[in-house]
This record gives sequence, C-alpha cells and structure tokens, in this order.
Amino acid sequence: MTLLDPIWLLVLLPVAALAIAYVVMQRRRQRYAVRFATLPMLERVVPSRPRWRRHVPAALILLALAVISVAAGRPQLDLRVPYERATVLVAIDTSGSMQAGDVAPSRIDAAKRAAARFVESLPEGFNVGVVSFAGSAAVVAPATSDHAAVAERIRDLRLAGGGTAIGEAVAASTEEVLRVAAAGDGVAGGRSAGAEEEDAGPIPARLVLLSDGDNTSGRSPTEAARAAVDAGMPVSTIAYGTPEGTIMNWDGSTQTVPVNEDTLRELAQATDGRFYSAASDQQLNQVYEDIGSSIGTRVEATEITPFLVVAGLLLALVAAALSLRWFSRLI
Repeated sequence: MTLLDPIWLLVLLPVAALAIAYVVMQRRRQRYAVRFATLPMLERVVPSRPRWRRHVPAALILLALAVISVAAGRPQLDLRVPYERATVLVAIDTSGSMQAGDVAPSRIDAAKRAAARFVESLPEGFNVGVVSFAGSAAVVAPATSDHAAVAERIRDLRLAGGGTAIGEAVAASTEEVLRVAAAGDGVAGGRSAGAEEEDAGPIPARLVLLSDGDNTSGRSPTEAARAAVDAGMPVSTIAYGTPEGTIMNWDGSTQTVPVNEDTLRELAQATDGRFYSAASDQQLNQVYEDIGSSIGTRVEATEITPFLVVAGLLLALVAAALSLRWFSRLI
C-alpha cells in the first residue's frame, strides 16, 4: 500500500494519545475502586457481568478514528483490474510435424480446439486475429471483435507441410498489430481512438504462438523479436508435443518429430512474454487459461480512501449500537 499524502498520518498521534489516556484512566479507576470501596460494595462497583463489554465500544471508536486517519493519507493499493480492450494475435503452427499423434487425435487438431476455446473466452472488447505458419506465414483472420468468426477460422485450419517459419509468424503478427493500431482499433505503443478512460495507457497487444519445432525457414526469431518489442507486443509461446512424436512420410517411413523448446523459450524471454510447455490436450487448455487471465487484466494503483472512510463510519456506528444495547448510553 502507498500513500498519496502521507503527511496526514500525523493525525494518528492524537488517536494514539487518546488510546493511552483510556488505558491510564481504566487502571486509575480500578485502583480507586479497591482503595475506597468496602468489600461488600466491590460487587456493585465492579459488576459481575463480563468486564470486556465496557471496553468494546471504546476500542471500536479508537479503531474507527485510526481507520479514518489512515484514509486522510489517501492510500492506494495495487489491484488487478480487467482490460476493456486489447489486441490478441494467435499464431498456430501448421507444418507437417503437427500431424503427429502423440497428442490425441493429433497435435494440430488438439491445438485448434484449445485455441478456438481460448478466443471465445476472451472479453468482447478484445480484437483477435489468427496467423497460420509453416514454411511461410500469413494472417488468415484479421484482428476483429467477432470472436465466433475467428474461432471458426481456427477450426478450418489445415496442415500446410513444409518448414517452420516462427520468425515470419512473429513478423506477420507484428504487422497486423501495427495495422490495427493505425486504424485506431488497438495499439502497439499508441492509444486507441475514442478511448474514454483517463490515463488508461496504451491498449495492450499480445501474440500467443504455438509450435512444436525449431525455426527452419524465413527470418530469424531474434530479428522478429526486436520488431515485436518495438511494437510493444510481448510474445507468449507454447511448445506443444512430446519427445516421442512421430509422423509418416510420403514413402511410408516413420520420422521422429520431438518438440523443440529452446527457440520458443528464447523468443518469449526476448519479448517479455511467457514460455509454456504442454504435452497433452488438458495441459494445453490450462496454458490457454493462464494466458487468458494474464492478458485480460492489469495491475493498477487504485485509491481506497472512500472505502476506509465508510469502514471507519461503520465501526463508529457499531460502537454506538453496542453501547446503547449494553449500557443504555450512546458511548
């Protein structure tokens, strides 16, 4: 917690002095009662009812004063709040190795199902697009707020064969984010047109890239990562598959296609994104859920002064109510 006006915490000093005075007066009261009262009168001076009750209203009043005093300093808390708008690109590897059946029914089919669910779960105000890549990369669904249409486009993806152009996928996604930003619908280091939130900052852009292999064609992921960083687009990568994955070649031979994590991990680290590894359909769904929660919210300093003031008033009201109930007086 931080304070916008910490100097106002000085008002806690009188509250502390009042608390000390209360303790001193209670001890003096007990001492006088024993000194001047006869034994038969002690039960009347010190009644048999629970003694803690007479301290509760005073304690609540002191607590209320302390809470209101802290509120005077205008405290802030870092709270996680949802984004109203964002641009998210989903890049899916459609190279030949994605036909491996180590994840039932195949890597590509499981990846499409999970990605479609991910897109459908994003907030309505988010723009979402899809990039497909194999030996090259292309935006197959431009960023739009029509999540159902994008999810359907993901389900229609087919294997393209060829190599794996991870760098080209990042580059194509960066260009799409810049296009959306120029149109005023999203941002890559800029502000959205018509955004009404004061000091909301740039609307975020994020790329979620799923692949099972190393970069084998096109520009290097390192080069593409620099452009993504300049565009303000972190890249979260998912290495999908197992070391035992195999595919059937055209001549009937079997080829092992183990998942390669190194390139994807380095790409995520270079762009301030997150790296994930998933070896099953269930794990992939969990990864997308985690990515969705991180994309959909941001940490924002929120002033909680009104809440503390209300809390202080409620404590004072409770103190007054208990005093009336137990002692037939307001305080």
